[in-house]
Amino acid sequence: MQPQIILLKEGTDTSQGKPQLVSNINACQSIVDAVRTTLGPRGMDKLIVDSKGKATISNDGATIMKLLDIVHPAAKTLVDIAKSQDAEVGDGTTSVVLLAGEFLKQLKPFVEEGVHPRIIIKAVRKALNLCVAQINELAFKIEKHDNEKHRALLEKCAATALNSKLIHQQKEFFSKMVVDSVTTLDVLLPLNMIGIKKVTGGALEDSMLVEGVAFKKTFAYAGFEMQPKGYDNVKIALLNIELELKAERDNAEVRVDNVAEYQKVVDAEWQILYDKLAKIHQSGAQVVLSKLPIGDVATQYFADRDMFCAGRVPDEDLKRTQKACGGAVMTTVQDISDKVLGNCAHFEERQIGSERFNLFQGCPNAKTCTIILRGGAEQFLEETERSLHDAIMIVRRTIRNDSVVAGGGAIEMELSKMLRNYSRTIAGKEQLLIGAMAKALEIIPRQLCDNAGFDATNILNKLRQKHAQGCQWYGVDIMKEHIADNFEAFVWEPSVIKINALTAACEATCMILSVDETIKSPKSGGGEAPQPPMGRGMGRPF
Repeated sequence: MQPQIILLKEGTDTSQGKPQLVSNINACQSIVDAVRTTLGPRGMDKLIVDSKGKATISNDGATIMKLLDIVHPAAKTLVDIAKSQDAEVGDGTTSVVLLAGEFLKQLKPFVEEGVHPRIIIKAVRKALNLCVAQINELAFKIEKHDNEKHRALLEKCAATALNSKLIHQQKEFFSKMVVDSVTTLDVLLPLNMIGIKKVTGGALEDSMLVEGVAFKKTFAYAGFEMQPKGYDNVKIALLNIELELKAERDNAEVRVDNVAEYQKVVDAEWQILYDKLAKIHQSGAQVVLSKLPIGDVATQYFADRDMFCAGRVPDEDLKRTQKACGGAVMTTVQDISDKVLGNCAHFEERQIGSERFNLFQGCPNAKTCTIILRGGAEQFLEETERSLHDAIMIVRRTIRNDSVVAGGGAIEMELSKMLRNYSRTIAGKEQLLIGAMAKALEIIPRQLCDNAGFDATNILNKLRQKHAQGCQWYGVDIMKEHIADNFEAFVWEPSVIKINALTAACEATCMILSVDETIKSPKSGGGEAPQPPMGRGMGRPF
C-alpha cells in the first residue's frame, strides 16, 4: 500500500497533456466564432450588453473582445493580441483574432496525431519570417514629396479602414475629414490633440472639422447672456482659479463684537474678489477660461466689460486650448501679462444641435483640431467615434511607414501561394505544417466571401488560379461578387497592419501550443466563505 502523495492544495484543478492542448485550441475557436462575422465591408455588428445593462453596438474586433468577459486562461491571449493590434495600428483587430484561431484550427490535427508541439512552433516561426519578408518585398512605396499623390493615398487608406464600419456609406466624406485632421497635427502626431465631440441629432453629413478647439458650453450663471458671443483677434486667459465669493466663515473663525466690524469682514471678502477681477480685466484678456467655477458676480462683472467667460472647463479641453492658442494656465492673478495669454483669430459661440459650443479658430500655432460628430442615436455616435479612431490611427501609421499593400484578401492569397510553393521544396514534417499555415491564411478572403453571402469555394478557386498565373494583387471584389485587382481598385492598407497582424497571430499560436498543463488554484479561503449576516452597524445582528 503506497501512501498517497498530496502535492497541491485540495480542490486544485490540474489537467495536462494532449487533451489539455486540444481543449485550449477549442476555447480559442469559440472566441473566434464570436467575432468571425464582423470582418469586412459586409460584416455584421454585435450588440453586447454588459453587467450594468449598458448596450454597445460595435463592429470593431478589439471593442468586442474587451466587452466579452472572458475567463478561460488560454483564450485570454486572443483578447490580448486584439488589444495590442488596436493600440499599435488601430485597425485589423478582427483579422488578428481570425488568423490566430485559424492557425490553431489547421494545426490541431497534427497535435492530435502526436506531432511534438515544439516542431509545430518551429514551423510556425519559419512561416512567419517568410511572410514578413514577402510582404516587405511586395509592398508598394509611395513618394512623400508629391503632396497630391501622398494625400490621395492617405484618403484611400482611410477609406479602406472605414469600409467595414457602420459609416461606410459616408466614407468619402469622413476619409477627407480624417486626413485633414491628421495633417493639421505636428510631427509627432499625438492622438490626444484630435478631439472628438458627439452631438446627437442632425445627419452624419452635418459633422464638421474645426481647425482649432471646440468644446461644449459650460454651466453658466446669470449675466451670461449679456456677454458678447463672438470676437476677432482675441486674447485668452487660461486660469485655474475659483472666481467666486468664498464665505470665510467656513474656513476660519472671526469674533466680532459689533455690526460695523462684521461689515468690514464681508467687505474684505468682496474686495478680494473684485481685486482679482480687476487684475484679469487690466490684462487685456477678452475670453476667460477657468478650470474651477466662475461665480455669478464674476460673470456679471465680465459681461459689463464686454468679456466672455467660461468656468468648469474640462481639463483636457483647457490643455488643448493652451496647445492651440499658446499661453499658460495660471493659478494666480498677480502676474497676468501678455506673455501668458493665448490668442486666436476668431472666437465664437455657436449653436450645434441642442448644444452650444465655444469655437476657437485660426489659432497661430494650432497643432490641434476637433471633429464634431452629428447623428441619431447615442450608440451610433459611439460606434462612429470608434470607426474614426481606427481610420485616424491608420492615417498616422501610413504617414510614418510609407508602404502599402492591397487589401481584400489579396495579400493573404499571395502569401498563401508563396508558402505552399515553399513547403514543397522541403522534406520532413515541416512540409505538412507549412502547408497547413498556407491553408490557414486563406481564412481572410474566405470569411470576406462568407460574410457577404458569396460562394467562398468558387471565388477562392478563381483567386488561386489568378495568383498562380502571377497576378499578385487579385482579391475579393465585394461589389461585383467576383474577383478584381484590388490594387487598381484602391483597396489599400498600410503594410505595417499586415505585418503586425501576422506577427501577433503567430506569437499567440506559439504561446497556446507551448502550454501543456493548466493548474488552477482553488479560490483562496477554501471555497466561498459564508458572508456574515447584515448587522445593524457596529456588527450587531438584527
